[in-house]
This record gives sequence, C-alpha cells and structure tokens, in this order.
Amino acid sequence: MRASGLVDGAIAGAVGSAALNVVSYLDMVVRARPASSTPDETARRLAETAHVDLGPEDRAANRRSGLGPVLGYGTGIAVAALLGALAGGRRAPLPVGPVLLGGAVMAISDGSMTALGVTDPRTWRRTDWVADIVPHLAYGMAVAATWNRLRPPSGRRR
Repeated sequence: MRASGLVDGAIAGAVGSAALNVVSYLDMVVRARPASSTPDETARRLAETAHVDLGPEDRAANRRSGLGPVLGYGTGIAVAALLGALAGGRRAPLPVGPVLLGGAVMAISDGSMTALGVTDPRTWRRTDWVADIVPHLAYGMAVAATWNRLRPPSGRRR
C-alpha cells in the first residue's frame, strides 16, 4: 500500500463529507426542515457505550453537537482512505464509483445508528429516504471526482 493513496483517499473523503453536509444544509433551506438530531444522539449513545463522561448536561449537549459532525467526517474520511489503500492507483469508475462510495458511507452511518438504537430505517417515509440518499450520492460523486482528479489518467505519470 502506498501512503499517497491513503492520503489522497482521506483528502477525497474530506471533500465528499463537505459535499454531503452542503447538500444536507441546502435541503434544510429548501424544505425549511430542522437539523437532524441523529448526529448528536449518536454521539450520546457512543459516549454512553464507551463509558465516557461528557460532563454536566449543558456542556455535554455542546460536546455532542460538536462530536456528531466530527463522527460523520471521520466516517467519510475513513471510507475514502480505505478506497485509497485498496485502489492501487486506479481511478474510480463513473457512475458506479459514486453509487458504491455513497452507498458504503450510508450503510455504515445508518447501520451504526440503527445498532445504537438511534434510528430504525424500517420506519422511514419516502422523504426520509430521499433526504438520506441524495446527500450520500453527493458524497460519492465528490469523492470519486476528487479521487480521479488526484489520479493521473492511465499511462501518464505525475
């Protein structure tokens, strides 16, 4: 494994995570919906599971508000860094790459939140699924585009 692939993957993951958040915030603007409580609740449940005291409730709430998004960025960066470690310098195939990348991050985040009892996708409405799928597709597209930009076309060296 080349370290540059891991680093390039992490960079692509950070770009993808930013894209996911921008699309989510735009959805909040367009539909006038409130921010999701799932990142904060995930942070709370993880802290409880790990027996980590986040302090008095007023401070704990603030820490959860910071930890939730950091966990999301961590997931997005880790998935793309893993891509970088496994890709061997190959470019992400379009349009399959974005769908697989977005789907992987969505499965990890939704799966972990489901395991922690934060959410249950079986109860989601169509609008809930769309609000989850679209930002994850934006993540996948941004990761693939960034990754491919950092990879030279076949036969060319940087």
